[in-house]
Amino acid sequence: MPSESAVRIVWIYPDLLSTYGDQGNQLVLEQRAARRGIPFESIRVRSADPVPETGDIYLIGGGEDRPQILAAQRLRKDGGLHRALARGAAMLAVCAGYQIMGSTFGGEEGQPVQGLGLLDISSGRGSVRGVGELVAEVDSALNLPTLTGFENHMGVTRLGPGVKPLAKVVTGVGNGDGFEGCHAGHVVGTYLHGPALARNPALADLLLRWAVGSELAPLDDSRYEALRRERLSAVASR
Repeated sequence: MPSESAVRIVWIYPDLLSTYGDQGNQLVLEQRAARRGIPFESIRVRSADPVPETGDIYLIGGGEDRPQILAAQRLRKDGGLHRALARGAAMLAVCAGYQIMGSTFGGEEGQPVQGLGLLDISSGRGSVRGVGELVAEVDSALNLPTLTGFENHMGVTRLGPGVKPLAKVVTGVGNGDGFEGCHAGHVVGTYLHGPALARNPALADLLLRWAVGSELAPLDDSRYEALRRERLSAVASR
């Protein structure tokens, strides 16, 4: 059994929302916790199961229109995620998962569908698909390096005053307004796949730091940084 001090990593609805390697976000958090000797427990919550309220980091990924609508309906009815975030849990929501965190998002025919209302955002269908590499410079308040990832969506997301843009787009589409994603409290929303945390280990460490409530021991990430530089250089040379 995990200890009471274990970081609980909750992957929400892998049977509905997990595209373009989003499962890797859970694996990266596990690896970076293990390398530091931080005990952890990973919980996979399928769409027929209740969402536990006692998690420390919640993850939700991308998916197609119908699974996205079904996920939103079930999460609204369940209420566990709402209660977890209300007590300060951290979360990374990706693409379709990012959109359902807001007040509304675009359904199968572009119709507005009720979201979870957990972020002050609203999303709809754009006229141009955002697909390809996404590079963005992060809000200085988060003290993170340049974000890199892959996007594939038709979404346009509008931010309200209750959230801040996660980053300013250098290459790609993101929210559709020159910015990518958003953050509020310990919640991060993004269009980045890749998976996002494998491409951006510093973002994984930010989530872990929020979860443990203290600074983390440094890791030798030279191998990963070389790969990041290679990817960023490839995008810049296009």
